Amino acid sequence: MSNALPATPAKVPLRPATGIHSKPPTLRHERSFKAQGVRYLAGVDEVGRGALAGPVSVGIAVVDLETQKSLPGVRDSKLLNPAERERLEPLVRKWSLASAVGHASAAEIDALGIIAALRLAGTRAWFEVLAAGVTPDLVLLDGSHNWLSPAEQPSLFDEMTVDGSNLRCDAPVHTRIKADMQCLSVAAASVIAKVERDQQMCGLHAEYPDFGWNENKGYATPFHRDVLRAAGPTPYHRVSWNLLGGEL
Repeated sequence: MSNALPATPAKVPLRPATGIHSKPPTLRHERSFKAQGVRYLAGVDEVGRGALAGPVSVGIAVVDLETQKSLPGVRDSKLLNPAERERLEPLVRKWSLASAVGHASAAEIDALGIIAALRLAGTRAWFEVLAAGVTPDLVLLDGSHNWLSPAEQPSLFDEMTVDGSNLRCDAPVHTRIKADMQCLSVAAASVIAKVERDQQMCGLHAEYPDFGWNENKGYATPFHRDVLRAAGPTPYHRVSWNLLGGEL
């Protein structure tokens, strides 16, 4: 079998993302927590969970439920094309009371597993928010599983400070399926996480241009797997994963 790398795919013109005309997310669900005394709410979402290469990234966008207004145009990042996300990212940062993106590398994913790596990335973002002087009262997390809160007993997988104490998100976490589609704070978090991770993948593309990470961002496209088959994994691949989808 030839070990020649496949030809780089031709660039495809950007198309509007599907679902762009769906009902826009609002702060309605977030404001339902005001009755519980919540004022500062952190919307949280992740990107890169299913990729073969690169980090998993977690975005946080904090809103003030007493004063926050809507931000037109923001959707779940999957419903926006790259140009729209790039345009909205600085607007989201300015709109948010505080915002941050945390990352866990492919090596950390291999060492810890994806759930612990998500928690690590989310904790890094959480403490960046705290360092900005904002302490959220509650976290609204996309999905049905709370991967952000650590187990009661700290493990070796929890990030440590220089003095040996464990870092952890200790705010209450509320999960909601499709929060990225319905809740503006979570959609905003998805936008900043996606833009920052995409920028990282474009930087890694400069080191390994054959894999097309500037286009596929590390996800399992047929072209990406063709190059993996021919050239093998890089240090940025999640080598503990089944990278070739069951092939020998």
